[in-house]
Amino acid sequence: MSGGQHKAATRTSAPSTTELRERYGQNYRWLLLLSVLAGTIASLIPSTSVNVAIPAMSAHFTLGQERAQWITSGFMVASTIAMLVTPWLLSRFGYRHTYIGAVVLLMVGALAGGVALNFPIVLASRVAEGVAAGIIQPIPAVIILNAFKPHEQGRAGGLFGMGVVLAPALAPALGGALTDLFGWRSTFFMLVPVGLLSMWLGLKFIPHSAPGGAQIGGQGARLDWLGLTLAGAGTLCLLNGMAEMHGTTRTTAFLLLAAAAVLLGCFILWQRWLQRHDRRPLVDMRLFHVRPFVMGCIVAAVYGTAMFGSTYLLPLFMQMGLGLSASMSGNLLLPAGLVLAATFPLVGRLADKQPTHWLVSIGLALLALSFALMFWARLSTPMWVLAAFIIIGRVGLGFILPSLNLGAMRPLDKTLIAQGSSTISFIRMLGGAAGVSLAGIVLEWRLAVHAAEAGVDAKAAQISAFHECFGLLTALCLLALAAATQLRAPKVQADA
Repeated sequence: MSGGQHKAATRTSAPSTTELRERYGQNYRWLLLLSVLAGTIASLIPSTSVNVAIPAMSAHFTLGQERAQWITSGFMVASTIAMLVTPWLLSRFGYRHTYIGAVVLLMVGALAGGVALNFPIVLASRVAEGVAAGIIQPIPAVIILNAFKPHEQGRAGGLFGMGVVLAPALAPALGGALTDLFGWRSTFFMLVPVGLLSMWLGLKFIPHSAPGGAQIGGQGARLDWLGLTLAGAGTLCLLNGMAEMHGTTRTTAFLLLAAAAVLLGCFILWQRWLQRHDRRPLVDMRLFHVRPFVMGCIVAAVYGTAMFGSTYLLPLFMQMGLGLSASMSGNLLLPAGLVLAATFPLVGRLADKQPTHWLVSIGLALLALSFALMFWARLSTPMWVLAAFIIIGRVGLGFILPSLNLGAMRPLDKTLIAQGSSTISFIRMLGGAAGVSLAGIVLEWRLAVHAAEAGVDAKAAQISAFHECFGLLTALCLLALAAATQLRAPKVQADA
């Protein structure tokens, strides 16, 4: 057997979707969803659980704030960039090998971080975890759109989303308890059991080819390394430029942001050149010929900015502005997280029967309302009212998340679904990373402005600055709402 034949045999050694469906029956698609849910939960654990251990790690390695923040930033940047590589990996190595390989990398990163003796090893482990998470997270949307019938896709997305939301809600609490009991290293080890479970499920239920039965194509295509370099460098320049906006001098920030714009332009031109010459680009530009997908990307970017920005602002507002303790702030956020998890399956069922652009629009309107209501949050505001304001926003998120991918990607050709999933995930994550920086920049600016005003009470000045930040998030949600009305897809009818 020649080398090429041996590679082909290796690639097809995993069972096909047809074989697995015959083996496990009609419910196979739900077992497949469970498999990728376990992997996605494993990929989300390090994004939230390790954050609570950063103070302990900083003390252990004698880190300053600037170096310590890379424990989080390194994971987020690596995850964002890696999302662009997922379609090539799926095409080159198949679904099973890509998924299992990413889970293995995730666990290697966790184990390396847990036994690390110096900070560079910890940082490298976080980057490895981020790369693995970025590869895994676009896969579920591809699975749902390929393995489920159109009238089942919303329900599948809703059930999947409920599990995904519960993971980051519970992981910080578990990570904090483990840190107190066993030290910061235990937060790395906590994902290993979930990783082993996801690997076992993946080996059992994930096929080689696309779950809808499409064959893996483009095995001979080379990865677009230049495109990946341009996209990665542009992302780093953007995020570092946003971070530099916190400094006293803005020259470096503007240079980095200008470099990000230039690199983005070069990336788009290079992708177009590859497309015209029938070579495989990192991002298939045909995606942006589909209007609902383009509108979905706009919504994803703004929604990511607003969601991650609010995740940063809300705890800060409750502690700095309203003077609540950290535990009280956490208790106020917990009911909203539980309501969000309960909203997912309900909205998922609606997405099978109702136009997705209406569901996304309702979600964005509720999210905007939640931010707008924060204008009335004062020191005298009852706790249950604050909790209600936050719950309204989380219900909005519950309407958006199961519906956005369906509305943006249902109109795509089947061959573009993997590309669409990774691209919209990349844009959402990039918006989220920029959103945290944007919220911090605006808050810092407005705090300085109000502090300089004569005769203004310090606490009232702080609250006013937060109110203006919530006003910015409200405006962003309304901007996304305008794009969401264009997420028009044919109404899906259940099969007879």
